[in-house]
Amino acid sequence: MKRSFLGILLAVFVLAASSTCAADKTDNKLQQCYLRQFLKSDEIRTTGEIEQWCKMHLENQKLLESEALSPLEKRIIRESDSLDNPNIITSHKRNYFMPATYVRKMNSEPYEGTPYAGKLDNLEAKFQLSLKAPVFRSLLTEKDAVYFGFTLQSYWQMYNSEISSPFRETNYQPEIFYGYLNDLKVGEWTNRVNIIGIEHQSNGRIQPMSRSWNRIYAHFVWENDRWVIGFRPWYRIPEDKKDDPGQPDGDDNPDIYKYMGYYEFTTDYKWDSQSFSLMLRNNLTSNGQGAVQLEWTFSLGSRFRGYAQYFHGYGESLIDYNHSIERFGIGILLTDFF
Repeated sequence: MKRSFLGILLAVFVLAASSTCAADKTDNKLQQCYLRQFLKSDEIRTTGEIEQWCKMHLENQKLLESEALSPLEKRIIRESDSLDNPNIITSHKRNYFMPATYVRKMNSEPYEGTPYAGKLDNLEAKFQLSLKAPVFRSLLTEKDAVYFGFTLQSYWQMYNSEISSPFRETNYQPEIFYGYLNDLKVGEWTNRVNIIGIEHQSNGRIQPMSRSWNRIYAHFVWENDRWVIGFRPWYRIPEDKKDDPGQPDGDDNPDIYKYMGYYEFTTDYKWDSQSFSLMLRNNLTSNGQGAVQLEWTFSLGSRFRGYAQYFHGYGESLIDYNHSIERFGIGILLTDFF
């Protein structure tokens, strides 16, 4: 990130000159933003692009102060602000770290015949990191884009020194998706976001513990003031059957649809500084295999939020896709949905 000495002096001079004009606070803020971006940016962005970003940034800050905007509208504005800044990676799903979670009926079957057999703790840590970045923007409209997203979710036997505190399971989920913003109203509800994408999910292990699948999915998000609901149906891309369970090629988990189902329904409600979320999955058959997840976030200061999560059912992780578990955890939220 190298800038010419003359360019830096010029930026400092412009900032100093604008600071003397107290009558124009907007211009002063613009020049301060320009200087900050100029000094930490690289050679790819021109001064014109930096100035354009700063103008949009200040306009967005004014919009965020409006009480008329819903929590989801404010998130869309904040994301728009960050997507145009190459120095920022935008969050995708929630990012959290729960140092303490308790699991009832820990699934020990996959670990039989390994050093972990019979030694897994019910107490473990769980965390999720989820990021996205635009690949192409404004393809069909000014409010659409193609994104690359990546989500990592890990289960860590942090307190289990008997087996050297291993990461019991880690799931990797890269995806490419097309999304566009909308303002279609049906009664009191507004369709804000529509997405179609393709994703791969795996645990990155060798046989016999390898688990993976590929999906084409859609995601429709609606809001009504502080309520947000999402419907996410999917179609699993078929894989070849295995002649031998130990062979590397072919379907690692052909019956995963029986437990993960065909869709996911979510709802979120923002109440003052707290938010409450519900996730439901079901396979639409008489046995009703699926999952439910409850989440609660609350303020812990200006930067971080508290986070509590309850999960019951199948498919929390890929190694547990066909095993019903119950987990409760509490920790720190790094980025929230709203």
